[in-house]
Amino acid sequence: MNPPLPLVLLVEDDLGHAELTTLALMEDEPKAKVVHHVSDGEAALDYLFRRGDYAHADQSPCPHLILMDLRLPKVDGLEVLKEIKASSDETLRRTPVVIMTSSEASRDTADAYDGGANSYIVKPVDYEKYSRLVADLGRYWLIWNCRAD
Repeated sequence: MNPPLPLVLLVEDDLGHAELTTLALMEDEPKAKVVHHVSDGEAALDYLFRRGDYAHADQSPCPHLILMDLRLPKVDGLEVLKEIKASSDETLRRTPVVIMTSSEASRDTADAYDGGANSYIVKPVDYEKYSRLVADLGRYWLIWNCRAD
């Protein structure tokens, strides 16, 4: 029996960034990852805590990696991060969270790391650079994740 494919939860309100991120993650090894996208912080929390449309475990398997923007509609990314890290579910609490945002503000960076983010990446404006960055992140994470198992 094959193990389940690694799952990335992408929390991004900009549809263009979401599509580009998904394409870049799937670029090298399309059978290596599954990307589930939600477009706001409330939907991310519903997914992660199995509420509403995601009430059943088969509709919301725990991701292996969370890529999340900071400036999200409904619930801010820092609040989502806070709830993830305060969860009583140890698997969720230990899930790596990478903040991917256009904010270079040192306060945002500090708040993200203080909240338990594993990494903070400023999204390049340039399409090619952004695509390479996400593809590299996906390759690095996949290698790291396979070694951790």
